[in-house]
Amino acid sequence: MSVSFSEVMGRAPLRLFQIFTFIVCLIVLVADGVDAQLLGVVTPLILKDYGVDRGSFGLALGAALFGFGVGSWSGGILGDRVGRRWSLVLAAVVFSLGTVAAGTANNVTEMAIWRFLGGLGFGAAYAIAIALTGEWLPDRWRSVAVTTISVGTPLGGSIVGALAPTVVGLWGWRGAFTCFGAATFIVCVVLIIAVLRDSPAFLLARGRTAEAKKAARRVVDEDLDLVAERHMTDTSSGSIGVLDRSNLRLNIGVGLAFTSATLVAYGILNWATTLLTSHGFAFDQASYTVFVAGITSIAGSISAGLLIQRFGSKQVMTGIGAALLVNLVVVAALIESTAGAPDANQRVLIMALVGLLAAIFSSGVGGMYAMLTHGYPPSCRSAGIGFGIFMGRIGAYLSSTFGGWLLDIGNGSVIPYFAALCIGAVLLMLAVMINDRHVPPARQPQAV
Repeated sequence: MSVSFSEVMGRAPLRLFQIFTFIVCLIVLVADGVDAQLLGVVTPLILKDYGVDRGSFGLALGAALFGFGVGSWSGGILGDRVGRRWSLVLAAVVFSLGTVAAGTANNVTEMAIWRFLGGLGFGAAYAIAIALTGEWLPDRWRSVAVTTISVGTPLGGSIVGALAPTVVGLWGWRGAFTCFGAATFIVCVVLIIAVLRDSPAFLLARGRTAEAKKAARRVVDEDLDLVAERHMTDTSSGSIGVLDRSNLRLNIGVGLAFTSATLVAYGILNWATTLLTSHGFAFDQASYTVFVAGITSIAGSISAGLLIQRFGSKQVMTGIGAALLVNLVVVAALIESTAGAPDANQRVLIMALVGLLAAIFSSGVGGMYAMLTHGYPPSCRSAGIGFGIFMGRIGAYLSSTFGGWLLDIGNGSVIPYFAALCIGAVLLMLAVMINDRHVPPARQPQAV
């Protein structure tokens, strides 16, 4: 009897190879997050070294995000055409070496160029790793696994936030780029080549049946008559492109939602240390706040996967948008009301609220990955995820590039800055209503 690989996984126990695939993809995205967030953490030091203001440096912060967007879509297309595994190797090489090169930059323009090139690898790795993880895991684990590995960036940001003061103290900010970039190159490339393999779902969608059967033996003990995945967009093979008309509302909905969620996420992640140090925090205190935000982001993303699996993505994402708006207003009011350097209690409260904010926006970003993995068929899943990320870079680019300008025009006030982030929260709730392909609650049957 003919059967799809997802149907096989649905009735089989989880195997070690699937767990190792999940772990390696998570490690790759953690490394991606370390390199991606490093610049945001050390920005105050580079501003002093270059002698430029925050608004001028926005070009460098935004360059990586622009590259991330281009890399996510182009890397996703590459992953769909030549395979996830070797495309992921190439992405890891690009982002790690781009990080090393950034340590040699002598001005904002040079930093922007190297960060753009590194961003190409950041984006490609994200799209491909998420697609690969989703394809090797059964439906009962897919949403949770995808939202969990999406914490790679905030977890990497947490790690770099904790380690950066020590590394910078030893080798300066330039040495930090060299150290972190070289480490991620060695770890990622070795693990990807040694462990990861293209999924049977992808191989079948490309017509490579013999290879698909061989790959399937990593999780099943018998030879099966495998057929391409059946998807809600097509009753036969699901072989359509990202821009197919059937994906129109999905593309618009997740694109707007990603733009909104990343507007908030990168506005906080890239400008937190700069914002807090300008309001009385010491550099190590502001850096530790980024570390806390990374930890809470992990809990937020994992929780989003569990909630979406239980209640469906439409209800969960609407609640996330509302909670995000409320929390942004509270954080802005607290920082705005703090005169001079905050005392110890005020610092702890601000740190806790920023941590809660990170948990909320990370759950929103994680929820997007669950919807993308569910909504696009295997034939364009990697490119579909890349497309969503590409659209999301608009918000990330805007907040990173103009965040410093908004802080500057506030002339000590954070109201203009947080007002822009609140708009993002409102747009997130609107986007949820546009998307017509949500992950259904667990009590409803799910399409593969």
